[in-house]
Amino acid sequence: MLILITYDVNTEDAAGRKRLRQIAKQCVNYGQRVQNSVFECLLDAAQCRMLQARLCKIMDPEKDSLRFYYLGNHYENKIEHLGAKKSYDPQDVLML
Repeated sequence: MLILITYDVNTEDAAGRKRLRQIAKQCVNYGQRVQNSVFECLLDAAQCRMLQARLCKIMDPEKDSLRFYYLGNHYENKIEHLGAKKSYDPQDVLML
């Protein structure tokens, strides 16, 4: 299923900036960054629970927030992309 993960991390101090980098690093391991704090991740249920648990361990619930949007398996007709950045196919091969 395709999951959209967004986050807002308070970066007023060094600890917040570290949390921001750690959350982004975890998300990069599972999906494609589509905007600064937005990732599209193609995950099964177990991977989703594992990533959610990892991100919750990193975040400070008093200062930060995470949002998970579950777009499901038929996400193609739920996403419309307009603008400069070229869209991608999450099921296609990603070259790193």
